[in-house]
Amino acid sequence: MGHAAFQVEAGGKMLLFDPYLTGNPKAAVTSAEVHADYILVSHAHGDHLGDAVAIARRTGATIISTAELASKCGQEGVEVHPMHIGGKRRFAFGTVRLTPAIHGSGVEGGLACGFIVDSHDLRLYHAGDTGLFSDMKLLAELEPLDVALIPIGDNYTMGIPDAVKCAEFMKPRVVIPMHYNTHALITADPYDFQSRVEAAVPVTRVVVLEPGQTYTVG
Repeated sequence: MGHAAFQVEAGGKMLLFDPYLTGNPKAAVTSAEVHADYILVSHAHGDHLGDAVAIARRTGATIISTAELASKCGQEGVEVHPMHIGGKRRFAFGTVRLTPAIHGSGVEGGLACGFIVDSHDLRLYHAGDTGLFSDMKLLAELEPLDVALIPIGDNYTMGIPDAVKCAEFMKPRVVIPMHYNTHALITADPYDFQSRVEAAVPVTRVVVLEPGQTYTVG
């Protein structure tokens, strides 16, 4: 949906990740146009928390995040489910594991996170904003991945070389790059990333999605 925002249909439910739509120059839709049953928010920076509260208030969606950020959202009168790093919980669509992310949280006392969603034995990793860390390899050993959504834009997150190493660590079936080309500071060439990953990790396919495009995992 642009930047690090994704809409994922899983287990008969609609999930939104980091729905930064208002003010996003790459947004495929407006916040008023999207439906959600659950909204997963990696941290409280404006380009990730985005429209989460407004969408949750309109749709009745539950926001899933770290305890500190969930509490902040809950004070706005929306449904929340607090979790924390390493925790795992079953929901109507499947399970969610909160993973570490090496980044600022944007909320006092909090931590940034990523997510591994397991729905009907298909596993998706949304890394959130993060630098490279070696335990990415361990995460993929615990729960082998079908799809990994990883940032490549550098400056605030991994750049392309580190994102390639992330793909080497995790070896998902599919990698979709995110968090690039929204603003000048995070300019990156996703096709350079694609060629490097597919040369280094033969088991992994890179799918470059333009905002508004869809991809079906089977």
